Amino acid sequence: MKLIIKNLTKTYKNGVKALDNLDLEIGIGMFGLLGPNGAGKSSLMRTIATLQSPDSGEIIFGDINVLEDNMSLRKVLGYLPQSFGVYPKMSAEDLLDYFATLKGIANKIERKAIIKEVLEITNLYDVRHKNVAGYSGGMKQRFGIAQLLLNNPKLIIVDEPTAGLDPAERHRFLNVLREVGTNCTVIFSTHIVEDVKELCNEMAILNGGKILKHTTPQNATQEIEGKIWTKIIQKDDLEENIKMYNVLSRNFNPDNTLNIRVYSETKPSEDFTASKPQLDDVYFIALKQDEPLLTS
Repeated sequence: MKLIIKNLTKTYKNGVKALDNLDLEIGIGMFGLLGPNGAGKSSLMRTIATLQSPDSGEIIFGDINVLEDNMSLRKVLGYLPQSFGVYPKMSAEDLLDYFATLKGIANKIERKAIIKEVLEITNLYDVRHKNVAGYSGGMKQRFGIAQLLLNNPKLIIVDEPTAGLDPAERHRFLNVLREVGTNCTVIFSTHIVEDVKELCNEMAILNGGKILKHTTPQNATQEIEGKIWTKIIQKDDLEENIKMYNVLSRNFNPDNTLNIRVYSETKPSEDFTASKPQLDDVYFIALKQDEPLLTS
């Protein structure tokens, strides 16, 4: 089933244009929506999830006209917001049983079977009797995935799910998402480039409510092959290099020098060396190219 978004716009009462005539088409698999904080990612996620209405535009999922038939979309939707909320002092098993009842799974045997399945998928079965309120951040995020899987969703939306997780929890969470994202459409919203690189077969970069680039991680880096250059500079020379070159990023070396990454069609000068493109480079190039539009 394809998700098709056409001419979607949303301006809030404070004048902020969160979605600016946005067009996007997403198929089955893991789709990464990459952008900085305030780019419009959460606004787009909430609009697709029918939690807010756009000013204009169209959203189609399969044969469902989402904006005209919210309930049909919600029946096949799994949604994990950026903040899932406060948990009551209930075990994961009991809380999932409650959610399953709310989602219309009336048969007790059927509920028990689906709860066992989602707990196993999310690696929470061994702690099913523990109160969710006492789970770690990563476990709570995996529980969020477990609850959204109860109705066997065809469209899954997760908004900034790895923010605040330690590396081990992040790795476990991404593995769970990777497993559930094989047979349905999963939109994975994040500002962490590494998450998209590890997880997604397709991606888009969003800023200012507009899609700046729609591609695959592999194609995105191939496009800039031979156009990324690095040079070691003194910290005091950074501003001068920013004026001279298209500096994408920089990082400190142990000796307190800086390693800068530059985007250029040709070798900027003899003291630069060629570097293998990274998805971070693609992201920073798209944002830098968008800067004149934001300031005009």
